[in-house]
Amino acid sequence: MRVFLLLLLAVSLPSIANELSVLSPDKKVKLSFTDDGELAQYRVSFNGEPVLGLGKLGFTFAKAPPLYRDFEVEEVSRHSVDQTWQQPWGEQRDIRDNHNELLVKFYNPSDKDRTFLVRARVFNDGIGFRYELPTSGNRIITRELTEFNLVNSHQAKAFWIPAHGRDRYEYVYQATNLQDVHTAHTPFTVKYENGTHVAIHEAALVDYAGMSLKRQELGRFTASLAPRHDGSLVHKTGSFVTPWRTITLGNDATDLINSYLVLNLNEPNKLGDVSWVEPGKYIGIWWGMHIDEYTWGSGDKHGATTQRTKQYMDFAAKHGFDGVLVEGWNKGWDGDWIANSELFSFTESYPDFDIEAVTSYGDKVGVKLIGHHETSGGITNYEAQMEDGFALYNKLGVSQIKTGYVAHGQNLKVRDDNNVLRYEYTDSQDVVNHFIKNVTTAAKYQLSINTHESVKDTGLRRTYPNWISRESARGQEYNSGWAAPNPPNHIPMLAFTRMLAGPMDFTPGIFNFDYVRKNDGGIEWGKGEVMRPQTTLAKQLAQYVVLYSPIQMAADLPRNYENNLPAFQFIKDVPTDWSHSKALQGEVGEYIVMARKASKHKSYSGNDWYVGAITNEEARELSLPLTFLEEGQQYEAQLYLDGEKAHWKSNPYAMNIEKKVVTSADVLSLKLAPSGGGAIRFKLLAQ
Repeated sequence: MRVFLLLLLAVSLPSIANELSVLSPDKKVKLSFTDDGELAQYRVSFNGEPVLGLGKLGFTFAKAPPLYRDFEVEEVSRHSVDQTWQQPWGEQRDIRDNHNELLVKFYNPSDKDRTFLVRARVFNDGIGFRYELPTSGNRIITRELTEFNLVNSHQAKAFWIPAHGRDRYEYVYQATNLQDVHTAHTPFTVKYENGTHVAIHEAALVDYAGMSLKRQELGRFTASLAPRHDGSLVHKTGSFVTPWRTITLGNDATDLINSYLVLNLNEPNKLGDVSWVEPGKYIGIWWGMHIDEYTWGSGDKHGATTQRTKQYMDFAAKHGFDGVLVEGWNKGWDGDWIANSELFSFTESYPDFDIEAVTSYGDKVGVKLIGHHETSGGITNYEAQMEDGFALYNKLGVSQIKTGYVAHGQNLKVRDDNNVLRYEYTDSQDVVNHFIKNVTTAAKYQLSINTHESVKDTGLRRTYPNWISRESARGQEYNSGWAAPNPPNHIPMLAFTRMLAGPMDFTPGIFNFDYVRKNDGGIEWGKGEVMRPQTTLAKQLAQYVVLYSPIQMAADLPRNYENNLPAFQFIKDVPTDWSHSKALQGEVGEYIVMARKASKHKSYSGNDWYVGAITNEEARELSLPLTFLEEGQQYEAQLYLDGEKAHWKSNPYAMNIEKKVVTSADVLSLKLAPSGGGAIRFKLLAQ
């Protein structure tokens, strides 16, 4: 009887869970792995308080046993890093990588083939972890089981865009209770009542499907991978690693912006010498098409003509811009170009655009042609011509290309080996691989790529520095009238959400808000407040500092700048490459104050600082201590601020431009109008 009771106790008592933990260098972030319940799980705490509760790890496969239960965990290795590396271009020249690493193994004691590793790196501002699967043969992932179990979710507010359509991220961001989120793209930002901020994203998205979040229950989200055309998620052969799952943590909203965690989790530059990658500013034959002054396709109103491009080049040369973007120069734009993707040529011009004459004229005046490849989602057609298009641009001295993937429903078109057309999502594995093929092929021709309608940024600009910018959000073109304009809180939302992923080619700098635009839907501008761009002029200037990109466009028509040269001066002065950047103040969706110090580059001394401040629909007065300036130095503050009665609805152009001498001991008062802003250049004065 006694033996029987002992056996019964041995069977009924649960096994003691193992737990392995790793702390951040400052010991404020703690990541723990456990096999509690024989499940592979993890949890995260910040400042001694739980932030993410127990969340599952693992996978299911099409033709292999699942990896998530009957596991034990053991430590494999630990490692610490504290080093600094330099970006060839960027918002911050020197990046510190300071983390503690823990590699663990989850294994099934009775089945050696059921095992996987998790490599985790814990920084002072958050964590990143990835799966490493030492397998052989082929694997088809049907689910990634990673959970993000946000604790105290009833006290949290979320800032997000939906992911149910798997399209190109061009939504207005929502601010809701966390419990009201069902699906969300990343970066996904959460604010707790105690001020803690969390941003969930991923790093180094390579040969894998993009991750969004899907709610399972209150506060608990799972990784949702973009499916391929056949419904499967990820195909792998042999051992593989996944992208990093990242959780950035901060005591306030600005800590999220000031983090470089995602960049640090990417591989170093694989391209070698990238001195040919040049930051800069450009203008473009682009906005005129959006407001129906020109057309993309051929005809009487064709925008991309030789004569017009030369005129734009003259304007660019006069005002110190590096290039002119020309959209609509190549055959394929006539008719329903969004549907007719396979008609695009990437080497043949329309008759009224002489690409050789244009680039020759650009050489003469010192302005480069910026190339444009609109694929309309036709990936197979583009890849068949891609190298020929790159070779043409390389021969003509073009160094940057804007690519586009506009498509109905954002279903990108790929033909298989049997020439059967199939449709893929922007962030499916095959399309993710296409984007990397695009930038690596471009590098062979010393071309930089600015991708629009693309998969989100995950820090790959570190690995491929010619991936110089991308869109991947709702940009300026939504202010042109073919859709509802961006709301007043759009930029303060982007700063704490989309911009956490990396540079955005937003195309700022619209100076005229009173044009009339008519489209097929009968929308007319200028007849009411609703369709006016919801911004002041000063806010347009501030976007050049707040929204980082190493290439910035002055998006409006040249004549609108000629009509307001005093305000245009800020766009001419502001750099696009920075040695230091720091978010000074802000709240998600409410306001943002960003300071950046110029890098020494071209005509920039590397001594000047710039500040951009932007607010939502609320007018506000901000106190700005200038402690970021160098002590003991005097600066000329050149201020471009909303006028006293400025308002995006009734008086958007009101702006005060003034100068004053300041030092790091001074404090400025910034009055921002509803949906307004302010831009400041701090020019170091000679001693």
